[in-house]
Amino acid sequence: MAQRWRAVGVLAAALFAVNVAARLVIRFAFPDDDTASGRVSLAMFLVIGLVLAVTSFRWGADRPLGHWAGDLAVGVVVALALTVFVGPLLVGENPFGGGAGLFFAQIWLYLAATLAGVLVGYLILTALGRDHRSRQLKRYAEMKASRPRKIVRR
Repeated sequence: MAQRWRAVGVLAAALFAVNVAARLVIRFAFPDDDTASGRVSLAMFLVIGLVLAVTSFRWGADRPLGHWAGDLAVGVVVALALTVFVGPLLVGENPFGGGAGLFFAQIWLYLAATLAGVLVGYLILTALGRDHRSRQLKRYAEMKASRPRKIVRR
């Protein structure tokens, strides 16, 4: 059980670290350039989506969807809370300084990036037939085919 929560914590920390790195790059490299800061934010969302695509690909191969989806959701929610509330404080900004519109826009963009990443990873895994359910069905079909057929007497 500890391994399971450790993996969730590592995922949340990695997602938060990506956000902090993007905030620091924007703060020190492009403090007044809105175009560059928008590009860095876009790159951050792409990296977050990529991290979650790889994670869902790896976890989906080993465990049923119901088990890893909950773990992934907890990791994303923790990372989102850290990103929205703690991330701005690390670079000297107020989390609510941009107003309610910016605050909720961060949340929706973050959730959209995470959902897209998870969907891409799981759909690729399913298309390759390497997900947990596909492998179970393959084992079942092989087991049924390897048994001799029962003869029914009438």
